[in-house]
Order: sequence, then C-alpha cells, then structure tokens
Amino acid sequence: MGILTFNRIKKNPEITAMLRECNDHLGVIGYTEHGVRHGTWVGRTAQKLLKELGVDGRQSDLAGISGYMHDIGNLVNREDHAQSGAFLAYQLLKDLGMSLTEITEVISAIGNHHEEHADPATNVSAALILADKADVHRSRVRNPSTIKFDIHDRVNYAVKKSRLEVLPEQKIIRLDLTINTKISQVMEYFEIFLTRMVVSRRAAEFLECHYELLVNGNRLL
Repeated sequence: MGILTFNRIKKNPEITAMLRECNDHLGVIGYTEHGVRHGTWVGRTAQKLLKELGVDGRQSDLAGISGYMHDIGNLVNREDHAQSGAFLAYQLLKDLGMSLTEITEVISAIGNHHEEHADPATNVSAALILADKADVHRSRVRNPSTIKFDIHDRVNYAVKKSRLEVLPEQKIIRLDLTINTKISQVMEYFEIFLTRMVVSRRAAEFLECHYELLVNGNRLL
C-alpha cells in the first residue's frame, strides 16, 4: 500500500466523510466549524511547524496526519472527543496498514490535543496542540448573528487574521492575531482561551521554544 502520508490521508474518503459528518453534528448543537477545513489547516500548520524546527521529516508528516484526524471523535460525542478520536484513528490507520509505532504517535497526539486533558509528551503532540489552538478565525463561525450573545462566536468572528510563526534561530513560536476590537475586546479572548494559551506555552516549551502571543502588533505573552 505504500507509506501513509498527510496527502494520502486527506484523500481518504472514509476519514473525510467522518469529518464532514462530525462537523454537521456540531453545527446542529451550535459549535464552530470542526470539519475538513479545520483539519486541513491544523494538519498543514502542525506539519510546517516541525519542518521549520528541523524535526525529522516523518514526524512532521505524522503531525500532519494527526492534525487532519484530530477531531473525528466529535462524531461520537463532543464530550471526551479527543479520546474517542484516538480510538477511531487507531482502527482506521491499522486498516490502512500503518505500523504500530507510528499509530501510537498519532493516537497519543489526538488523545492529548484538547486543552482540558492535554499533555504534550512528543514532538507530534506538541505540534498538534499548537496548531489546533492557533485556528481562531471568523470563517469558523457558522451564524454571525450569534456573536451578540455567544462569546466564543464573538471572539472567533473578531479575529481577521491568525498566523502561527516559527522563528527557529530565536527558538520562538508565535501566534500573531489581528482582532477587530469593535466586535470583541482582547480581554474576551483571554477570558475563554486562557487554558489554550497555557497548554500552547507548555507545548512550545516541550519543543524547546518560547511561546509568544501578538495581538494587533502588541506582544501580550
């Protein structure tokens, strides 16, 4: 079957169908977009992060695979979706012929990506955490009318640009956000995303880097 790559996983019809279904389910209960677009963005960002840090090429590909698949557990339930996703990913990747060594890398990253239970213990899991928490953007809001009463939608909708930058020589991983403060104040971002920033800092430290947060050109972390 050949080696499983990020690009091959993205083209897998079963995995992609599961992502679309779980995104539809989350839409019904009012969550932001967690489907193919989010998975692709997180996968590419996680893969790129490790490449720019000079980490072994296969690990960066596993980070991409983890990023694409990390939210499939939402198909089971939003609660504990990281752990459900890890179990689903195990069987899917086993059926596709991935080695047990590589499967354990992927499912460990998926099972540890959610901020409530996240423990970055590998390069792959650290990259996934950083990439996942960086995807804050108005395009993820399904119904802009909800921003008046839902703080999560309001904060996401206020973000006009989100970019995760790697400065390998300075050992810095930086999340650069551009926020429309007329829609949401910066303090609201910290109000709902503080735990995400804490786990992102821990993930960066695992990769022997310093984590920085820039909002509208101002360094806040």
